[in-house]
Amino acid sequence: MRIGQFRCFTAARRTLAAALAGATGLSASTGALAQVGQPVDWQIAMQTPVTATAQNMYGFHTALVWIITVITLFVGALLLIVILRYNERKNPTPSKTSHNTMIEVAWTVIPILILVGIAIPSFRILREQLVIPEPDVIVKATGHSWYWSYEYPTDQGGFVFDSLMLEDDEAAAAGLPRLLAVDNEVVVPVNKVVKLQVTSADVLHAFALPSFGLKIDAVPGRLNETWFEAEREGVYYGQCSELCGARHAFMPIAIRVVSEAEYASWLAEAQTRFAATEYGATRVAATIQEPVR
Repeated sequence: MRIGQFRCFTAARRTLAAALAGATGLSASTGALAQVGQPVDWQIAMQTPVTATAQNMYGFHTALVWIITVITLFVGALLLIVILRYNERKNPTPSKTSHNTMIEVAWTVIPILILVGIAIPSFRILREQLVIPEPDVIVKATGHSWYWSYEYPTDQGGFVFDSLMLEDDEAAAAGLPRLLAVDNEVVVPVNKVVKLQVTSADVLHAFALPSFGLKIDAVPGRLNETWFEAEREGVYYGQCSELCGARHAFMPIAIRVVSEAEYASWLAEAQTRFAATEYGATRVAATIQEPVR
């Protein structure tokens, strides 16, 4: 084993994880996954939004692109006019104008109006993210170096499980995306409000899932909260977006959105599967030895 290499499940668990990942494909096909819930090759736009908040963020982003484009073209046109019309060859005697009240007022007021126009929808989206409606499901996510664990409260199952990235061969065998697939996915019902509580057990992490419009810090000793309401079934992937250490790039997030019937079935199965293992009993990690200086 190389120093610092993370090994968190045994060979038996690896085989079981790959089998479970393949068996619980539900209704999400490979073609669908290529379009929704994960990045794709040559992608230049944001991932397909599946929550109202993410859709508003996508629309706001698109509006900003148009505003920036108009401003860039306008400023570029002004620069071109100045270059062509007021160069030394066409104006051997330069103008002595040093002050124009109307122009100075305009280039002060117009940018302020543009910023105010941008701020209004921006604050509205921020409020949507911070004001959490009455939740139907509560999930607590805890960041570890380097994986996530999830807890469902007592009244909603009362179990905890770890979610670790599948190795390349496991993901390939299960037909799942490399560096994004995990052994245990978070499962939530479609069209239900899910309150997400996020914290960390060690260092700073960040819980980010683009299709839901989620990004929230995981801070040791602090419980941050956000929410989402997925409007489409499928598997949606994210990653830790805080530089948290040597394996920062290998702690993905996978949330599976299913129907209420499928969720109830998974909940009953998960209570049995995860309740049998005490929290933290099977977690194994290699110790990283720091060089002596």
